[in-house]
Amino acid sequence: MERWAASELRYVNLGDARRNKRLIKLVEDLAAQPTSSVPQACGTLAATTAAYDLWSSPYIKAADISHGHSKSTVERAKAEEIVLAIQDTTNMDVTSHPGTKGIGYLDHKKSFGLKVHSTLIASIKGVPLGIIDQQIWVRDIEDLGIAKKRRQRQKQEKESQRWLDGLERTNTLLAKKTKIITVADSEADIFDLFHQERPDNCHLLIRGTHNRRVNHTANYLHEAIRSSAVRGKIEVSVKRNPERPARIAKLTIRYETIEIEVPRNKIGRSQIKPVKLQVILAEEENPPSGITAISWLLLTTLEINSVKDAARCIEWYTYRWLIERYHYTLKSGCRIEELQLETARRLEMALATYSIVAWRLLWLTYEARQNPDICCETVLNTVEWQSLCVTVSKNPIPPKIPPTLRAAVRMIASRAWFSWS
Repeated sequence: MERWAASELRYVNLGDARRNKRLIKLVEDLAAQPTSSVPQACGTLAATTAAYDLWSSPYIKAADISHGHSKSTVERAKAEEIVLAIQDTTNMDVTSHPGTKGIGYLDHKKSFGLKVHSTLIASIKGVPLGIIDQQIWVRDIEDLGIAKKRRQRQKQEKESQRWLDGLERTNTLLAKKTKIITVADSEADIFDLFHQERPDNCHLLIRGTHNRRVNHTANYLHEAIRSSAVRGKIEVSVKRNPERPARIAKLTIRYETIEIEVPRNKIGRSQIKPVKLQVILAEEENPPSGITAISWLLLTTLEINSVKDAARCIEWYTYRWLIERYHYTLKSGCRIEELQLETARRLEMALATYSIVAWRLLWLTYEARQNPDICCETVLNTVEWQSLCVTVSKNPIPPKIPPTLRAAVRMIASRAWFSWS
């Protein structure tokens, strides 16, 4: 079996075949021991030096590292008629490493690191196909408090531009015959995003939050959708999280086509037309005791002509949790925030590398959930599963029979400190 990293990074081009091989070897080493330090994962002084030299090289950028995986993601997406492009933002918090140069403030003036905005491509069945775009930026401490002036700033100067850029890059990279649904939480409830031009194969599915003015007798969005008739009821599977157990939730469904008016403070408002969106309200009327009821307001450009259409959108929105698991795996499974690197540039290079590892761990988790009892050699080669068994059992002699995929992923999870269930 071809080693997975060589296959995944077959499109990578770092300008030198030796650099390409070095990256592939580094990704394999980090994936085999994601929670270990770089020296521990690399195994030798020479391999460790090569890893740090790669991240310090003036001849390559983080985007060069990401490109190979992004291209493989595009190839996997070609096999799907419809894909979900799930966007989300997270912090790479390295406050505990104050010596790192070039980092900026995060969500508090005393926390420092990098802002990271990722676009994860997934199938409509929840298969994580890969990261297609990742935007990284540093906030200047001089800009702290600038949110007070946000209404006077052009949209290109706002951090909200990341959602529009992610949409444009996704639509540019993926095949035109593929139907692309951009999925995001309420941070992406931005008029500019809804108003942005999109190809016919590209749609939006965004969780709404703002009570916008609308062309409706109720005048405002929340009141307008709540005044519409109940169209039906559905059941959805709610994933567990640290605050609640998994459960089946019964939701009451409303949907209606509503025209969203241009915000009053929008620059050039008189030249901009309102936007028609399909609005879905899914509410849980009788949640379990002690559990906050589900209330999802979804805004979409997809056609909604039936409860079945609405239910399909709700199901697709539930897969947004995949990108949260991806970021969680990046931080807890790969311990990206524990890296002690000298500069923000080196952090970006390391992040581009570990992003491939985090996707691989997330994909293995999905495969183990779908096919728990198959032989792990369907996704791990002999060297990989034997090395895993020896490391976990501390027995230098590996078993003769490879473990099941579920058992292998449990072993990975036991070392990576991330949940696969």
